[in-house]
Amino acid sequence: MSRSLGRRDFLRGRFANRPSEPRVVRPPFAIAEAAFARACDSCLKCVPACDAGIIRVDPARQPVLQFTHGECSFCLACVDACPTGALDRELGECFVARAEIATGCLEARGVYCRSCADACPASAIRFSPHSAAGAPPVIDSDRCNGCGACVAPCPVGAVDIRNPLTLGEAA
Repeated sequence: MSRSLGRRDFLRGRFANRPSEPRVVRPPFAIAEAAFARACDSCLKCVPACDAGIIRVDPARQPVLQFTHGECSFCLACVDACPTGALDRELGECFVARAEIATGCLEARGVYCRSCADACPASAIRFSPHSAAGAPPVIDSDRCNGCGACVAPCPVGAVDIRNPLTLGEAA
């Protein structure tokens, strides 16, 4: 992947280089990862069921959420479309992923930017009310529902949605 962005990327709203391998965040009500890998038969019926268009296919031909394309509305059409039980309202949790801010955040570098907080429908991203720029955002994990609305608006790709088991790992 090229380090510099082309004009075409900029005009399409891609302002930053994104990681080449997206984090594995499964659709809502996904069962535990090991069981999911066994249960999902790669039918991919959940992909067209997603009105938001954020369910994509990973290299193993299994569904993953990519929030650079939009946010999850938790309509659960993907769960209803899954014939194998890999997405199961009884066995899975609705959604355990949460937002995380990387060190490349503009605010942390002293540049005023509140795009992630402005986009957050749950008001889970806050900044210190007494600072102009230079204060990194703080995510209220009790309010964050992991919808991903904060990912695409970030001009430097510093926002990511991650499962709690992978939070804190190096990016």
